[in-house]
Amino acid sequence: MAQQSQKPASILSITFYCLCVAFVRGIQIALCLGILVLGLTERSLATPADESGIQLTDRIGNLAEVEQGSLLFKGNEDFIRAPVLKTNVKLQVTGMIARVKVEQQFHNISDNWQEGIYVFPLPHDAAVDHMRLRIGERTIEGRIKEREEARKTYEKARRDGKKSALVEQERPNVFTTSVANIAPDEKVVVEIQYQQTVPYEDGIFRLRFPLVVGPRYIPGNHPITGFNGHGWAQNTDEVPDAARITPFVLHPEKGAINPVKLRVDLDAGFELAGIESSYHPVRIEESGNFRYQIELAEGDIPADRDFEITWQPLADGQPRAAFFTESLDNEEYALLMLMPTARNKGKDLERELIFVIDTSGSMAGTSILQARAALKLALESLKPGDRFNIIQFNTVTEQLFRFPQPVSHQSLRQARKYIDRLRAQGGTEMAPAIMAALENSGEIPAVRQVVFLTDGSIGNETALFEIIKNRLGQSRLFTVGIGSAPNSHFMQGAARFGRGTHTFIGKLGEVQSKMETLIYKLEHPVLKDIGIDWPGDRVVETWPQKIPDLYRDQPLLVTFKAERLPDAVTVNGVTAGSTWKQKLQLKGGEKNPGIPVLWARNKIAGLMDERLQNPEADSLRDEIVATALKFHLVSRFTSLVAVDITPARTHDSNLETRPLPVNLPAGWVYEKVFGGMPATATGSYLSIVVGLLLLLLTTITVLLRHDLFRL
Repeated sequence: MAQQSQKPASILSITFYCLCVAFVRGIQIALCLGILVLGLTERSLATPADESGIQLTDRIGNLAEVEQGSLLFKGNEDFIRAPVLKTNVKLQVTGMIARVKVEQQFHNISDNWQEGIYVFPLPHDAAVDHMRLRIGERTIEGRIKEREEARKTYEKARRDGKKSALVEQERPNVFTTSVANIAPDEKVVVEIQYQQTVPYEDGIFRLRFPLVVGPRYIPGNHPITGFNGHGWAQNTDEVPDAARITPFVLHPEKGAINPVKLRVDLDAGFELAGIESSYHPVRIEESGNFRYQIELAEGDIPADRDFEITWQPLADGQPRAAFFTESLDNEEYALLMLMPTARNKGKDLERELIFVIDTSGSMAGTSILQARAALKLALESLKPGDRFNIIQFNTVTEQLFRFPQPVSHQSLRQARKYIDRLRAQGGTEMAPAIMAALENSGEIPAVRQVVFLTDGSIGNETALFEIIKNRLGQSRLFTVGIGSAPNSHFMQGAARFGRGTHTFIGKLGEVQSKMETLIYKLEHPVLKDIGIDWPGDRVVETWPQKIPDLYRDQPLLVTFKAERLPDAVTVNGVTAGSTWKQKLQLKGGEKNPGIPVLWARNKIAGLMDERLQNPEADSLRDEIVATALKFHLVSRFTSLVAVDITPARTHDSNLETRPLPVNLPAGWVYEKVFGGMPATATGSYLSIVVGLLLLLLTTITVLLRHDLFRL
């Protein structure tokens, strides 16, 4: 993945090109190229600034401080001293519902008053409903407001010298915390709380907590203003908020930052066959009654890869259904989980499988190894009569075959050699690859499946969802998230619009088991056309309103509300050419105080999907805002803000804005993502000097050329 779609060109290569042109074409073209280089270097390497014009610079006495553990990163010929961040995460799991508290401690290690800005991830389905600002012994509760109003409240408090905090959603899985007026050597804590359901699939509960926002590829040719941000990318016509989702990345050579402490309190409710941590060593203690405490074995860990914990019930304790309820404002809210009875596989149907693999720079390192191994395993699932093709994409899109080919020894041998040659480099131009994968080039087969392997490190998710929704046809899209910090919002959203499933592969050791599970789903019939029959004239509001197709060992999960819940409900669908129906009693559901919040979060997500077709629909926006305000939820249009009453900073003391950098996701290769450029920028004065030197070189070369011709 390149830093931007307009990736800075190599100065050395341009210099060489200028010299060649000088010999061949003369001084006019050479001078033009020199001027072009001057413009390119000035634009591409200039010091980043936010839309208000704040230059991200701060001079520190000497470079020796870099080795003293301070949180420093490169700025305009200087270093920036930002607040030190520590994070403490507590996950309380009851059955299949998790209540999570995230504490972010900002420590101002400078001698000046500071504002800290931190871009961080949360699960894509997190219902963020509480925020507190803690200063010493004092606690200020956050209030939900429309986004623009919350921002104005925060900015006024910032100017007035009051301590304040603001939590905003940039994507369903990307948030920004801003904390203003942190005194020198002061520690301020922002506490964020959210709720989510724990995914249950293939007989395993899987709870994932993301720890870092990976660098995003930002397409678009026309820089625009708006969406003030402090990231390394410019806002573009395709990603108008690029500066808000691209936090600066510290080079791994400078060490890991942003330590995280994490604990899981698990009340499973039934006997377990085992508990495993996918990517971090943990200590597990059982306290009786199927309750466990899970903590990181190493204490603090760097925020550079997702944390995942899984637990599996004993074979005879596999849940077939779960029902949770709660009353609020004279209405009943409910969460229903139902595992449809497995059906035998129907007869084999002719299939066309299209494998799409991301070979952009962000996939360099361990990610490309995982993707190649996964792709080879997927090839082994092909059978005589199937057709297939492989598409790779980075800056350009390339297909192995012009059209999908029948499975044969020759086509498979050709495919394996092609996979071995795949290398990670360039940008993440995903749209052409999606369009190529969803294009039916000939007779439509009985089953057409697209398997998409990527880390999803892009900033234009909405545009890609729209392509999938409009071009899907009879295809089904299955996403495989590769690497230590995949973009779960894209992976889950693409699978949802593609009527498929999503899978994550975070290390090579998972490739075999997870690809076998995916292949199993691809080969088994889907439960589709799912509906819920409510008895009588009962008015029930269900989210999601359109229930997605289900694959083998994948549960039905819906939330709904009604003035009075019915005693029973019937779920029906179609599988393997026959009708499937199952009745479920709704009496005696377990009470849970978070069900209304989960219902509201699902409603907001459904309404946001509807806005893809009509982004200017004011009625949809108004309904999203009304729902978020009623249930105290952060959304695209609402934010949480907390303001202390008493001013702390006087007007004669300057306030410095400091965006906090993040780690590079584990396993990524920094130079493949950002090229040879430093983490932020080279000074603009150096850019001018470089451009002038190139002009001088080309001029001297031309003069020498004329002298040589005279000889």
